[in-house]
Amino acid sequence: MSADACAVPVSSRYSRRVVEERDAHAELLADFRAGMLEPPRSLPPKYFYDARGSQLFDAICDTPEYYPTRLEAELLERHADAIVEASGARTLFELGSGTSRKTEYLLAALERRVAAPHYVANDVCGEILDEAGERLLQRFDQLRVDSLCGDYAAALGHLGEVAGARGDGPRLFAFLGSSLGNFEDPEAAALLTRIRATMNAEDRLLLGLDRVKPRPVLEAAYNDAAGVTAAFNLNLLSVLNTELGADFDPEGFDHRAPFVQEYSRIEMHLVARRDQVVQVSEPEARLEIAAGEIIRTEISRKFSREAVDGLLAAAGLEHEAEWSAPEAWYSLFLLRPGAA
Repeated sequence: MSADACAVPVSSRYSRRVVEERDAHAELLADFRAGMLEPPRSLPPKYFYDARGSQLFDAICDTPEYYPTRLEAELLERHADAIVEASGARTLFELGSGTSRKTEYLLAALERRVAAPHYVANDVCGEILDEAGERLLQRFDQLRVDSLCGDYAAALGHLGEVAGARGDGPRLFAFLGSSLGNFEDPEAAALLTRIRATMNAEDRLLLGLDRVKPRPVLEAAYNDAAGVTAAFNLNLLSVLNTELGADFDPEGFDHRAPFVQEYSRIEMHLVARRDQVVQVSEPEARLEIAAGEIIRTEISRKFSREAVDGLLAAAGLEHEAEWSAPEAWYSLFLLRPGAA
């Protein structure tokens, strides 16, 4: 299906277009072959999010230990008007929008500022985009929502095709949830550079980043007492069993999420509790996993000021404003494109 042929109207104020052809099963096969056949084993975190995994992540955000979602929402609620005013935006474009719950603070501020606010949402899941779009249209009478279904690069590449998002007035790009922390430095810098290349001189980027803080706070956030994060991590094995015909025993693994000081990041691990053999149908494979062996399922970087400045310099972005939680535990950065 071509990008031009796949607009899915839900109302006169909503459209969704698929901007990336994806074969999710083929991607999983490729990532499994690349990361799981031999130690050290790892998988990208995107495979957490089947139906159960998505429900578990929502539950994680409600645990008392998991501060990032709460702190970012509090910052957006408190400073949305200042953010929108400083950006001068008429259109909000969000990468990785998901359910757009926290984004409602920005949209409310945008509605207070302009007569016909415009929101361009991006996610890989069309169903989530449609559900969020319907909810937002019910709340905001004048809002127009256009959704781009695909990964970040595809959405950035097709943004100019969305009526009203070509640069007709300042745009506010948003990349929230400290999602940048899931990337190693080169990939993070490359993504920011791609965003910078899509921005016009008057556009701004709102970037949410989790900051360095005491180790006990960090590790508690990813090892909650109720075991919700552990269930979320272990659910990945059920995804592999379902999608690839594997016979992983989730009870044969423990969840661990240490803070690795050297890289300033949390690493999510599945740790084998015993020697075990796992049979996989597709690709046909036999995995011999030793007791204590680790499968890394996610990284979540925590940013120092030095790390933030380094990434922004590499991407050609400059500070314009900043809003931070107490003790700089979480920050929203408003950024402008640097001189070419």
